[in-house]
Amino acid sequence: MAVQKHIIVVGAGIIGASVAWHLAKAGARVTMVASGSPGGLATPNSFAWINASWGNPKPYFDLRIRSMAEWARLASEVPAIPLQWKGALCFDLPEAELEEFARQHSAWGYGIRRVGRAEAARLEPGLAQPPEFALHVPGEGATEPVATTLALIAGAESRGAAVHAATEVRGLMHEGGRVRGVQTDAGTIEADDVVIAAGTGSAELLAGVGVAFEIDTPAGLLVHSRPHAPLLKGLVIGEIAHVRQTAERRIVAGSDFGGTEPGNDAAATARSLFDAVRKMLAGADELALDFHTIGYRPMPADGFPIIGRPAGIQGLYVTVMHSGVTLAPAVGLFAAEEILSGARNELLAAYGADRFA
Repeated sequence: MAVQKHIIVVGAGIIGASVAWHLAKAGARVTMVASGSPGGLATPNSFAWINASWGNPKPYFDLRIRSMAEWARLASEVPAIPLQWKGALCFDLPEAELEEFARQHSAWGYGIRRVGRAEAARLEPGLAQPPEFALHVPGEGATEPVATTLALIAGAESRGAAVHAATEVRGLMHEGGRVRGVQTDAGTIEADDVVIAAGTGSAELLAGVGVAFEIDTPAGLLVHSRPHAPLLKGLVIGEIAHVRQTAERRIVAGSDFGGTEPGNDAAATARSLFDAVRKMLAGADELALDFHTIGYRPMPADGFPIIGRPAGIQGLYVTVMHSGVTLAPAVGLFAAEEILSGARNELLAAYGADRFA
C-alpha cells in the first residue's frame, strides 16, 4: 500500500480551504494551520463575485472561465456551499467601453446580452434609475465566502484533515534545499510538502527561505446593511457601486468588487458610500447600515496569481492571488493535481512562481 503524502496548508481562507479539500479528496494526509479562525482574513471581506469579466488578457480569462465551470462541480461535491447564479447587470463604464468589452468577450464565448432601460428595469426592478444601456451576463454569480470556506474545511476534515486554528506559523523548516515542515508557536510539524496560502502574510513566510515576491496589500472597504426584504435579483455592477444582496438578505457594496479606499475616516467613508447605495435602490427607505469591513487583498505585483513551485527549493508550493473567490475551485483542483502527481495544468502556464525572479 502506498504511503499517504502529508501536506501542510498554511492559511484557512477560501484558497487554502479549496486546496485542502482537493488534496484530502485525492487521498492525501492534510494538516491546515491558520493564525486566526477558519475563514481567513481576506475572505470574509470579499465581495464574492464569480466572474471572468473586465480587461484581462485571454490566458487569464481562460483560467477564470474554467474556474466558473469548476464552481458547479465543487458545489455538487460539497452541497453545503451556498452558490447562486443570478447573473450580473453591468453599467459601470461608458457605453463605448461596455460595447468594446462585450465585443471582445463575446468573441471569446462569454455569454453577454446588451440591454436597454426597459430590459434593465425588468431584470432589476429594484433600481431607482435603471441605466439607458447595460450588459447582462446571466452566467455570473456569487457565493457567501465564509460559509463556503467553512464548508470546504469541514469537507476536508470529514476526509481526515487536521485543522490547527489560532496557531501562528513562525517560519518554514528549511534544510538542504528543501522545506520539511513549519515552525509554529505550538511546536514543529513535519510534512512532505508545504502549501503557502496565507494571503497577505505569504511574502514574509516565503522571504524566510529566500523566496522573494512583491505582494501589495491594497485596502478595500465594503458596507453591509441590516437584513432587508429582497431588493435585488442578481449582482448590480453600477457606476456608483458594485452591489449584491447576500443569502442573509444583507446589501453588501463597494465602489468596485475589491471594495472602496477607506480614506482617513473609514466610518465616514462607509456612511457616504451607503447613502449613495441606498439612493440607487427603490424601496430602500428602511435600509439601514449595520457595519463596514476593511479587507486587505493579496495582490502580486503584476496583478496576476502566483501558483506553483519556486525554483531551487523542494517541498514548497505557493498559491497567492486576488480574485480568490472566482479562482478557488480551479486553483484547488490544479494545485492538488500538481502537488500529488507533478502534472501541471496548462492553464497555469503564465502564473508560475518564478516569473518575478
